[in-house]
Amino acid sequence: MKKLICTIGLGIFCLATTQAQFTLDGQFRPRTEYRNGFGSIIPDAADPGFAISTRARLNAGLKTENFNVFLSIQDVLVWGENRQILPDDQNDSFAVFEAWAELNLGSGWSTKLGRQVLSYDDQRILGGLDWAQQGRNHDAAMIKYGKDKFKMDFAFAFNQDFDNPTGFQSVGTAYNTTGFFSYKTMQMLHLSQKWDSFSGSALLMNNGFQNFDDEGAADGLNNLFTAGVHLKYNKGSFGAAANAYFQSGERQGGLEVKGASLLGLDVSYMASSKVGLGAGVEFISGNDGETAGETGAFFPLYGTNHKFNGLMDYFYVGNHANSVGLTDVHLSANFKLGEKGGLMAKVLNFSGAEELPSGEKSLGTELDLVYSQGFKGFALKVGYSHLFPSDGMYELKGVAEADAASSQNWAWAMLIIKPKFFTTAEK
Repeated sequence: MKKLICTIGLGIFCLATTQAQFTLDGQFRPRTEYRNGFGSIIPDAADPGFAISTRARLNAGLKTENFNVFLSIQDVLVWGENRQILPDDQNDSFAVFEAWAELNLGSGWSTKLGRQVLSYDDQRILGGLDWAQQGRNHDAAMIKYGKDKFKMDFAFAFNQDFDNPTGFQSVGTAYNTTGFFSYKTMQMLHLSQKWDSFSGSALLMNNGFQNFDDEGAADGLNNLFTAGVHLKYNKGSFGAAANAYFQSGERQGGLEVKGASLLGLDVSYMASSKVGLGAGVEFISGNDGETAGETGAFFPLYGTNHKFNGLMDYFYVGNHANSVGLTDVHLSANFKLGEKGGLMAKVLNFSGAEELPSGEKSLGTELDLVYSQGFKGFALKVGYSHLFPSDGMYELKGVAEADAASSQNWAWAMLIIKPKFFTTAEK
């Protein structure tokens, strides 16, 4: 142990005396949740869920003139998941969240290689999904360019899931990981430009999903192409943001996608230094069910979907992938409470972009409340959400209204601590 401590101390001393900046920090984030209709209608005969989960994350970064290296390891634990004196982790969640190196190539060019977060714009299509304790990452290689207010990122990936003890197999490249739009190949181009009060970006992305024949042998790829733009305007007290994305190609399993789209518009207004108001609408195309093997349903593939369409995650969070789509009309208000406090209130009305088999479109209304309070060294967030389902929501989720609990709600509290263990001065 003494040798280990001496080695670590010597390493830190060497870093402190070289032309590099080393940072060691972390995150401790326990969250308590009461789920009585989170994600789907809960039947009256079912008991609500209640549990505490924790994210524990340790980050180490090294920044030099020619390269940056970053490593993030984490564990996601649910209180009580391991029996007493169990020698291993029951949920096997300890993992490398990020591990990448970025090399400075000069003249605005760089390359970033490894496991990394891909997060752009408002995170509608690509986001870090920080709400989820495990987060979201990608194993990719990226070429980056930046000059003045223009940026370009081009990323590509080729994924495998070898279980060979050597970590490699010499025959075949079949990718057997499926679900949640896990891709075998990916090519992504993101372009962005900023002006005084306006910014715009364009996204082009192709995802290749492993296809298998009737005998289970690898048989090429199903390619799904997503393209769109994100526009943002801010001047004085007024702000606006718009999204327009389109999808075509094939999903996993060969389901053909035609004419799928996502269109959104949000406006904001600062009524005072302590009150901000917002309004918006989002349309996501759905499947009309008229043609077998074909869909017009859009899916926001790798975004921070918890951020959109209500915090109770009724849509596009492991669900609603090939359904009736969604029209989301919402109003919000943000109140500043003291120097470090705030309250967010949001009302969302949901309806299907396509009709349900009964002819219904109306799905219901959701109310979201989030209180945030910062303290010295940590922060606390508390939330409450309530769903007021209409007839269409019961049909969509497959629970008869007579069998559903009279109240559909969700409450949570989360503590966020981000300790900084060690930082050398930038040289």
